[in-house]
Amino acid sequence: MGGSAVDAGKSGGGGGGGAAAPRVPMPPARPFLETFGANVKETFLPDDPFRVVRRERGCGRRTMAVLRYFFPLIEWAPAYTLGTLKSDLIAGITIASLAIPQGISYAKLANLPPILGLYSSFVPPLVYAMMGSSKDLAVGTVAVASLLIGSMLGAEVSPVDQPALYLHLAFTATFFAGVFQALLGIFRLGFIVDFLSHATIVGFMGGAATVVCLQQLKGMLGLDHFTTSTDLVSVMRSVFSQTRLWRWESVVLGCGFLFFLLVTRFFSKRRPRFFWVSAAAPLTSVIVGSILVYLTHAENHGIQVIGYLKKGLNPPSVTSLDFSPPYMMLAMKTGIITGVIALAEGIAVGRSFAMFKNYHIDGNKEMIAFGTMNIVGSLTSCYLTTGPFSRSAVNYNAGCKTAMSNVIMSVAVMITLLFLTPLFHYTPLVVLSAIIMSAMLGLIDYPATIHLWQVDKVDFCVCLGAYLGVVFGSVEIGLVVAVGISILRVLLFVARPRTTVLGNIPNSMIYRRMDQYTTAQRVPGVLVLRVDSPIYFTNASYLRERISRWIDDEEDITKEKGEMGVQYVVLDMGAVGSIDTSGTSMMDELRKTLDRRGLQIVLANPGSEIMKKLDSSKVLETIGHEWIFPTVGEAVAECDYVLHSQKPGMVMENIV
Repeated sequence: MGGSAVDAGKSGGGGGGGAAAPRVPMPPARPFLETFGANVKETFLPDDPFRVVRRERGCGRRTMAVLRYFFPLIEWAPAYTLGTLKSDLIAGITIASLAIPQGISYAKLANLPPILGLYSSFVPPLVYAMMGSSKDLAVGTVAVASLLIGSMLGAEVSPVDQPALYLHLAFTATFFAGVFQALLGIFRLGFIVDFLSHATIVGFMGGAATVVCLQQLKGMLGLDHFTTSTDLVSVMRSVFSQTRLWRWESVVLGCGFLFFLLVTRFFSKRRPRFFWVSAAAPLTSVIVGSILVYLTHAENHGIQVIGYLKKGLNPPSVTSLDFSPPYMMLAMKTGIITGVIALAEGIAVGRSFAMFKNYHIDGNKEMIAFGTMNIVGSLTSCYLTTGPFSRSAVNYNAGCKTAMSNVIMSVAVMITLLFLTPLFHYTPLVVLSAIIMSAMLGLIDYPATIHLWQVDKVDFCVCLGAYLGVVFGSVEIGLVVAVGISILRVLLFVARPRTTVLGNIPNSMIYRRMDQYTTAQRVPGVLVLRVDSPIYFTNASYLRERISRWIDDEEDITKEKGEMGVQYVVLDMGAVGSIDTSGTSMMDELRKTLDRRGLQIVLANPGSEIMKKLDSSKVLETIGHEWIFPTVGEAVAECDYVLHSQKPGMVMENIV
């Protein structure tokens, strides 16, 4: 019985009268350059961004289409109305009340002068308003990027001993981040950011938020000296080795303001109409804290204050960029890492709110906008900015209609820079610590972590690895661990693809997974396998061994039951999107192996690329066109028919 399948396959020719016409047509040949161009377009231009330009007629109209693509402001500004301005005005003033205290706080977190937080909330939002495609994103500094800049630059250059060099490197890192972001967008390489999976971002952000909160213990406890390390063990050692230096005044003041901020946020979540309560809470805390310090002269009793803030708009910082060795590589590394994190956060936030309002944002256009605003920012005394979730959520809840809300916020920050900075002299640092801690607690996404555990344990491990790497190692270690686990998972999916046995649904020609459909039945003498991935050099050997093992397992089962052994192996190729030369060699080796065992290989539903590659490598010729079918049902029906001593190719003529 073992040789009957092969013998029948070689003796048949399709209906018994000459060679049968191929059931699966061979795709028409295309020139190499045309195929290569189509593949490049599909990889880098899947959304076909130039279709709008092609539709236009005339050089002038096409130029305007290009300008509208890079500057969405040109598209929505002509239709701007007074009613829209009213909504954006309210939203802009609201986010400005949040941006001012957060900007000052996050600048301190990056070990930069507090005024840079205000500078970074003035120029970059103006650039984004012209180039950004999101209506809801509110641009500004973020805690995670600030912490990254502080930890990565601070490990090599002391912000206390070398403040000028540290400041110049922060501007240079921002410049490199902007260049990297813009290049990703220009060359349509946005898919690189997708390697930061949702699980990676949840774990990384949660770990970074925990580390940021731990760093704020310095301000909450009123300590003058604190560790520069960010890991949990170092921070706890630094905190509990200075218990005699804890200041009860700072503890009471910090806990009081932290409680106030958390209560207002809880209230706003329960009553969304009062979103402005939590939005105004940070600025209210700054004002109240400054008044308390001024009236009680608390700065003379151990309460640290911001001190003097320079009035005036952003000074140029072109000459501050430092491209000289050995610090240029440090700035470049810091810029690229923080740039990727900022991109991932900004684009994820923008897409989330775009989904709520049912409009689309182009990730590559956003990268160009982020890159441009950070390049311009680095030249105007700003450090890294993106679209923070907390500020964007306030912008969304405040009813913003367009990116004009960012312009309104910039105007409010400009007024603050010109006239109001002296009022922040008495702002206690403990209030800034409380503002940062309240914002960071919102970044620890417990529901998302629980959801990952319930849905996908591997994704949960990725999330946990990122979190533990950040908390017990460093922000960079956590990022490397998270990306490493994610890439390892992708490689495992490619190198160890799933293969499943398919069975027949009774009274039909439908074949489904037998481990999922309990009613699916085996067809005597026929083993149907589905390969669920492309066949590449990374998985070719594994697939050959796995298919052989499936055959061995099937033969063991049939021997135990006393049924007909395997005569045909049908491979469902519907999920095999592509194949390389290692894959075609594997298919040929598999065919030879099955021949030696007296089995016939049958292909079902191969795609156009598979057909071309197998034909070019002569594998189709050795398998035989009569054993290639458009569906699994037809393939199994033919095999079953041949098992009853008829020639291949006749079954489809006899099936009613």
